[in-house]
Order: sequence, then structure tokens, then C-alpha cells
Amino acid sequence: MGLIERALGGSSTVEGIGEAAEGLSEVFVPNATRAMELAADIHQATLDSASAEFEHAGTGWFDRMVNGLNRLPRPMLALGTLGLFIYAMAEPQGFAERMSGLQEVPEPLWWLLGAIVSFYFGARELHYTRGAAPEGSAAPRRGLRARLGGLLRRRNSAPDPAGPSEPDNPALTDWRGG
Repeated sequence: MGLIERALGGSSTVEGIGEAAEGLSEVFVPNATRAMELAADIHQATLDSASAEFEHAGTGWFDRMVNGLNRLPRPMLALGTLGLFIYAMAEPQGFAERMSGLQEVPEPLWWLLGAIVSFYFGARELHYTRGAAPEGSAAPRRGLRARLGGLLRRRNSAPDPAGPSEPDNPALTDWRGG
């Protein structure tokens, strides 16, 4: 490298040529590393602004009211289902008329209802699984991944008492020399 540096007039000239070549190449092909760095910066800024929005969650009367309303669907569905059984026994004719009306609901609407209910309960479960420990509890809440991870680690780490089970393969046994 010393011979090339002397021929071109020193290391600063070589560095200048290298930087010029890099700048020229970025005109035709964008710098992928820089693009990834900028994308990561944008992603981090987005996460920071979203987390700042929920940093000071309110505990006023409106928030308590909305939390109370969010807790209503599960008991209403359970009690409503029990109410249908009671209604079917108390007035079978009226129940049959209303159930025949339900048969007229198109199938895509049933799929939509199922998706809404599934996402509602799934989102609530995810919220409480990811949430912090309730006030007053000694142990922090563990997420689903931690609970399943421990189960999977236990299952995978237990040695098999019979040894590894391999299929009976005469060619493999002969190849191993056994």
C-alpha cells in the first residue's frame, strides 16, 4: 500500500479518491446501510411518539366508566345465553319463531360477528397478558411467552430414559458397523 500512496501523493489523496468513488456510486445505487439506519430511526421515533401518548394513562371518571363498559360484554353474553335457555323453556313457540328468523341471516354476517367477538376477546386477553402486575400483588405477571417458554424448555431438557428413538434402518446399522 505504501507504493501506491507514494505514487498518488499520500494517504489523503487516496482517501479523497475513495470518498469520491463512494459518492459517485451512491448517485446510481443508494446506500442500503444508510437507508436501513434511517428506517430504524423513523421506526424508533414512531414507537417513542406512540408510547408518549399512553405514558400518562388517565384514571378519571371517564376512564373508569369506559373500563366498566369494556367489562360488560362477557357477562352479558354468558347471561344472555342462559336467558335464551330460560326463554326456550318458558315460551317455546316464540323462541322457535325467533330462531327461524336467525336462519335468514346470511352466512357472511355470521363470519363477521365471529371475527368481531374473537378479536374483542383476543385483544382483551392480550392486553391483560402483556400488562403489568396488578397493584398489591407480590409477584409480577408473567406473559404467555414466558409461561410457554418455561414449559417448552422443561419438556426439551428432560432426557429420554429409553435413549434417542431412531427408526430401525438396517442399511444405517450396517454402515455404522453394528
